[in-house]
Amino acid sequence: MTSATIKLFLPHGDAKRLRVGEVSNWTGKALAAPRTELDDLLLREEAESAGVYFLFGSDPENGDALAYIGEAEVIRDRLKQHKVKDFWNAVVVFVSKDENLTKAHIRYLENRLLQEAKLAGRYQLENSNTSNPKLPESDREDMEVFLSRIRQVLPVLGSDLLAPVSGSSKTAKPQKELLCKNKGAVARGRRTEGGFVVFKGSTAVVAERASAEAQHPYVVALRKKLVQDETLAEEDGFFVFTKDTEFDSPSAAAAVIHGGGANGLTAWKDASGKSLKELEES
Repeated sequence: MTSATIKLFLPHGDAKRLRVGEVSNWTGKALAAPRTELDDLLLREEAESAGVYFLFGSDPENGDALAYIGEAEVIRDRLKQHKVKDFWNAVVVFVSKDENLTKAHIRYLENRLLQEAKLAGRYQLENSNTSNPKLPESDREDMEVFLSRIRQVLPVLGSDLLAPVSGSSKTAKPQKELLCKNKGAVARGRRTEGGFVVFKGSTAVVAERASAEAQHPYVVALRKKLVQDETLAEEDGFFVFTKDTEFDSPSAAAAVIHGGGANGLTAWKDASGKSLKELEES
């Protein structure tokens, strides 16, 4: 991903209210706001343009992160229609400053954004079906550049919707793959920008420690949730991770694998047996 200078303008001087984001030498512009500021966003000139948008919130039934990705030839009109949706509490809009986004362009972007959001797997998507519009090769390249800028700006505006759970492969200091072993279970993972990822195919013990319920109830609750959402599936006497799964810390990841409290800095080790703590101190 190319380097970028991102400018954020705060019309009200408050970073939690309406924000306007731009990237140097990019024709796009982003608008972000909490739901309470929607009317303010809709009054802006940019809301008359064609573009793509994101609605962010949580599933009222299970509390999981939920998002809606859409496109509209007139952003203002479409967002007004979404007032009937209860789940969302924040909106992000991307438009073009030169107003060169056509219906075909924004449908292409919507389709690609849905693909990437599904691949990242960080959010449930309230909508997932879209057409796959055909564009001339030069237009596709232009939209892929536009998409790359959306990837850069979206995290700055507070959402990791498109960020791979496995973390960036291009970091200043590449993170080693580490192992966490306990009673026959073997998990692989590494640090990421968001915490610690356990890779698909890793295993965790099924039985929890006798002390887990009393001393580490959060671990019990987290394991139960991972089983319920099918991130952990029982197989051959172990839980198996069905997908790359990110945790807030190495210790949270190790605790799930161990079935009780664990110190991730010592539980995770490289192939030579050196602990994460030792690796980070060297």
